[in-house]
Amino acid sequence: MSDAILKVEHLMMQFGGIKALNDVNLEVERGSITALIGPNGAGKTTVFNCLTGFYRASGGRIELNTRQRSVDIIQILGQKFRGEDWLHPARWGRRVFYKMFGGTHLVNRAGLARTFQNIRLFREMSVVENLLVAQHRQSNRNLIAGILNTKGYRRAENRALDRAFYWLEVVDLVDCANRLAGEMSYGQQRRLEIARAMCTDPEVVCLDEPAAGLNPVETRTLSGIIRFLRDRHGITVLLIEHDMGMVMEISDHIIVLDHGDVIARGAPHYIQHHDSVIAAYLGADDEEGEI
Repeated sequence: MSDAILKVEHLMMQFGGIKALNDVNLEVERGSITALIGPNGAGKTTVFNCLTGFYRASGGRIELNTRQRSVDIIQILGQKFRGEDWLHPARWGRRVFYKMFGGTHLVNRAGLARTFQNIRLFREMSVVENLLVAQHRQSNRNLIAGILNTKGYRRAENRALDRAFYWLEVVDLVDCANRLAGEMSYGQQRRLEIARAMCTDPEVVCLDEPAAGLNPVETRTLSGIIRFLRDRHGITVLLIEHDMGMVMEISDHIIVLDHGDVIARGAPHYIQHHDSVIAAYLGADDEEGEI
């Protein structure tokens, strides 16, 4: 790929004696819709958790190349590997900070956001409040300005509201702005999660099974939203999804994981007929080597 916004090299993740990821290498092209697929337990969500700061990988490199800068996600999370200076104060500072606060906000600040397989909204807050909370990094955080209600603070509040209602319009939830997030339907909550992620102003958004539990009409609506993110805003989309119809329809590139290893990568028509992919999903006869 000529313009990779995300490069993963030799990524490894171990939980005790269990190796969840084994030397994973992948690239995501800027402005693409890339799907990460594989059977249950293949390691897809583990990859997402490493990319987004929920896990610190056991080894490897995750390079995020945004328009502003290039960062190694593992490095900003404070991980140490053989060959690095164990006594370097910056290494210790990052490690202590990660232990205390985690690393997801550091990754989000670098330009990468995500949604979750299990919806994680603020259920007791209104729909629009969920989107305003997501913008805390961009809004005016000066406590005194807030108390005095200065012009600068009011401008920041208005910008946050404008951004929130823009994304509510994109996901067709403007009429639900003042409803509690927990009162909405499952499909609406899925769309709200995407709007909340977009309010953080990312360049890459990772969608973890966004079509799970949706009916065919909702899935088509979701596909349109994902295309809109890419086509109108230039957002790079990386998604995990089990709905193969949706994956084959909207993806530019597909990466297939099985038991923590990348077994195939390429365009949808190539993946559809790849022997290793078919075997991973359907199983193969060990003696005959056939499905």
